Amino acid sequence: MFVQVIQGQVTDAEQAHTAMDRWMEELAPEASGWLGTTAGVTADGKFIALARFDSADAARRNSEKPAQDKWWHEFSSLLSDGATFHDTEDVVLDLHGDPDSAGFVQIMQGAGSNPERARDVMGQHTDEWAAFRPDIIGSEVAMYGDGDYTMAIYFTSEAEAREGERKEVPAELQADMDEMNSLAAGPPTFYDIEHPWLYSPR
Repeated sequence: MFVQVIQGQVTDAEQAHTAMDRWMEELAPEASGWLGTTAGVTADGKFIALARFDSADAARRNSEKPAQDKWWHEFSSLLSDGATFHDTEDVVLDLHGDPDSAGFVQIMQGAGSNPERARDVMGQHTDEWAAFRPDIIGSEVAMYGDGDYTMAIYFTSEAEAREGERKEVPAELQADMDEMNSLAAGPPTFYDIEHPWLYSPR
């Protein structure tokens, strides 16, 4: 799988949402290899999207289409300072349901000192985590650069996510959290997407 992370400061969230919906209607049917997109805007206007393709070649072919170039030119005009991109085929998915049904998405960005170990820890106790936090539908982690990452966590709702955050974590799972924190190179940045835009091929 290939993921492209796109982000920037948006000038009009409603116009951006309309543009994304139009991409889904007009361009998605011809986007060969496109697997889905998670996107949205935070309360302070930060746009972020994770676009999934089955390969980097599929993403490149899509970006080279004239219709895609025209759409992007129009969409990027809504970003006050332009867009930043992160491309990667180093992707970890952990799904316990349909992420497109999420009522709330939290995106974290940060850097780690040992990506390989972080990947191992993320793969531990997945069933136990699912049982402990049924509000979490799944997660998608895109890793790139020298330990940098973007992680999208899909929740049933924001209210259930906040309730889940207050639960006392079992010792075994707390040990996983502690090790992940020890691997972090500084605190992550959080993007709360209260009204996520979730797209998949029809």
